[in-house]
Amino acid sequence: MILRKTMFAAATVALLLAGCKLMPKEEEKTTTSAFPDFIKQSNIYEVNVRQYTPEGTFKAFEKSLPRLKEMGVDILWFMPITPISKVDRKGALGSYYAVADYEAVNPEFGTMDDWKALVQKAHEMGFKVITDWVPNHTGADNRWIQSNPDFYIKGKDGKLAYAFDWSDTRDLNYWNPVLQDSMITSMKFWLNETKIDGFRCDVAGEVPRSFWQHAIVELKKVKPDIFMLAEADQSWLHDAGFNASYAWDFFATMKKVAKGEASARTLDTAMMRFDNTFPPDAVKMFFTSNHDENSWNKADYATMPGAVHAPFAVLTQTWRNSLPLIYSGQEEPFLDSLSFFYKDTITFAKFERAAFYKTLLNLRKNTPALAIDAKYTKLVSGNDDAVFAYTKEKDGRKVLVVLNLSANPQTTTIKGDITGEPENVFAAKKEKLTDGQSFSLAPWGYLVYSY
Repeated sequence: MILRKTMFAAATVALLLAGCKLMPKEEEKTTTSAFPDFIKQSNIYEVNVRQYTPEGTFKAFEKSLPRLKEMGVDILWFMPITPISKVDRKGALGSYYAVADYEAVNPEFGTMDDWKALVQKAHEMGFKVITDWVPNHTGADNRWIQSNPDFYIKGKDGKLAYAFDWSDTRDLNYWNPVLQDSMITSMKFWLNETKIDGFRCDVAGEVPRSFWQHAIVELKKVKPDIFMLAEADQSWLHDAGFNASYAWDFFATMKKVAKGEASARTLDTAMMRFDNTFPPDAVKMFFTSNHDENSWNKADYATMPGAVHAPFAVLTQTWRNSLPLIYSGQEEPFLDSLSFFYKDTITFAKFERAAFYKTLLNLRKNTPALAIDAKYTKLVSGNDDAVFAYTKEKDGRKVLVVLNLSANPQTTTIKGDITGEPENVFAAKKEKLTDGQSFSLAPWGYLVYSY
């Protein structure tokens, strides 16, 4: 679901005024969650099963595993695979995020056995697998509505409440401890029964801190190295136990730069906001597109069109504290939005970006300097309004990145510790560099050097 912080705040006030109870006071601080080793030099690929193949099934998607492995994908994030409610359903097929049953598989995609077989195959090939989890609300005919109506928030009219225009959902009441235990039990079901490696948690910031503090401890009892990704851009989620959160603020800044509405310097400002808000080791999932941004805001084919995409993709793969995401179809690239409520198949044919992504993903996987915890140093260029340059260093390895974030060609010098004979990664050849080196970049050009 799209995260709209101000809208959620307004909706919360409205629900409280309607007579809903406040949650008990939550603890102020816990220990910041360390991330599992397997994400240090990793990446995420978001799988939209419905739209991925003409069949839209687990079995049909499984045929793509060798191609994605060859491209360098590590973590497969599957959008919700649970059944979709029929009451108040939107469109012909409904929203994946209107969950009818937390412990079943959407028959549109196949069977539970099909899912288990896909996870097993992915694991055998070296992938990690996470699924989308929707804890804030259910669909309008979720089985809990009949069995446990007290799991839900009611409005002043006595009817089950929902936020905004999400009329196909019903909001859950985390004041109820039985609801909390039931939610944790369902999450454990997927870990135990299907052996997945973690969860991407939808609108995680709208679920109370106290729940996450308890839930993540309980989930780690089942899977100690579980990976927990929060769809939110709030610092407290890291303190509550999440391993990574969305880089929404960074993405908003990148879009402005891509449109020519802001200079490259604003990326430094975004990093300063991060430093003033988040723990220094907080992992952020960076992206140029995802299902929300593609379906509703035309990413990346309109927000970062054509050649504009490349330097920002390099940025997501190499910047500080980054865990990069690629969305289904970006490797083609599929230059259209994917419908949320209808069948709208991705057309795969040329895979024109696959080699570009493969270079980045393999560099990241094989270079300690691109690990999440590598040292980041911003460099000064001859034109910092247009050129964004930095190094990453770890374990005696270094990567230099020089990006032209403008529609004009740039010739600029880079000052900093860049002397050496590194490999120009995309040219596949070594070059001699010195402090004060001059670089020429085409519009939206990019250079990556590995020392």
